[in-house]
Amino acid sequence: VQLQASGGGLVQAGGSLRLACTVSGRTFRNSAVAWFRQAPGKERDLVAALSRGGHRPFYTDSVKDRFTISVDNTKTTVYLQMHSLRPEDTAKYYCSTGPSVIQSNLASPTAYAYWGQGTQVTVSS
Repeated sequence: VQLQASGGGLVQAGGSLRLACTVSGRTFRNSAVAWFRQAPGKERDLVAALSRGGHRPFYTDSVKDRFTISVDNTKTTVYLQMHSLRPEDTAKYYCSTGPSVIQSNLASPTAYAYWGQGTQVTVSS
């Protein structure tokens, strides 16, 4: 199983980016899928996730109403649409998935079996 993330870059504050992550070797069907981010010297934190079945999106408070997580109809690509970007959104963003993720461990990186390589998002002020 491989996850390939893309779409990061340098953007000014207030701008938008869309991250994409494509899975090979399995699909996101019947698995939770998530985006985490990690800034230098900080822990890897959950940004957004779709629970198994994709019916219940979760967003960390700081990105609510600015970011949207979605999965395409083939269940092989997950997106993170980011609007109104802020300098504090600067981090490396990772997509992840795994068959053992449930609602209670959605925010725990150790619950996810598969990870993408990360894509850097830098927001300038």
